Amino acid sequence: MSVSDGPVLVTGGTGTLGRKVVGQLLEREQAVRVLSRRRRPVHEGAADTPVPQWATGDLTTGQGLDAAVAGVSSIVHCATSGSRKDIDGTRALIEAVRRAGESPHLVYISIVGVDRVPFFYYRAKLAVERIVQDSGLPWTILRTTQFHDLVARVTTVQRRLPFTLYPAGMSAQPIEVGEVAQRLVELVLGAPAGRVTDMGGPEVRTVRELAQLTLRAYGLRRPVLPVPLPGKAASAYRAGHHTTPEHSVGSATYAEYLTAATAGPHVGRSGAGREA
Repeated sequence: MSVSDGPVLVTGGTGTLGRKVVGQLLEREQAVRVLSRRRRPVHEGAADTPVPQWATGDLTTGQGLDAAVAGVSSIVHCATSGSRKDIDGTRALIEAVRRAGESPHLVYISIVGVDRVPFFYYRAKLAVERIVQDSGLPWTILRTTQFHDLVARVTTVQRRLPFTLYPAGMSAQPIEVGEVAQRLVELVLGAPAGRVTDMGGPEVRTVRELAQLTLRAYGLRRPVLPVPLPGKAASAYRAGHHTTPEHSVGSATYAEYLTAATAGPHVGRSGAGREA
């Protein structure tokens, strides 16, 4: 079955990444089906604006999955909770595909360093990778670094404090979510490729620098204080195992993201709370 024979199912299609993937698929005139626990929102766009199919279902309970996967040509698995639910939900998704007798191309988005950073979220992502690889379905896995908005949130959630804390000795390589969505769309419209090359943002910056950039962008002035973190996971982060400087393929910098994020009519010097 080729992609044109059926819709692309996007799990987590209402999330930060999933929305971008859905939008870019629709722009390419590809049929899309969104899997969401929410009911379909009311469409308020122009009459000729393409809209995705909607499948209300729950990866946690399995409810609605059979209908969601019926007739799909491929799946972009973006849904994530950062817990054991990701593992169980992926198994439930694959079991539904098997019951349907389908063999869609399964594309999974993961994180750089899941096999080197002993953090519970990363361990769950690595376990899901292995489930995908052992599923018997044609598959592709892409690992990327952290999205710009997540990096910004580390600072903006502290907006009410008289200071900003950051993990000492760590760096990050943030990437624009739209660029990741574009890569996922390319992958799902192509042939199954297994584990593809990692994708990182255009630059590696210290977390201190990123916090200072964020504060400046939102017009916040306060001291930035390091917090030493113990443990193996923190050590792996300090070693940079969650970055991939040799694959700095992203183009939009973190500073450019902040400029765009703070340019809206409702964001001003006190607007960090709304943006966060």
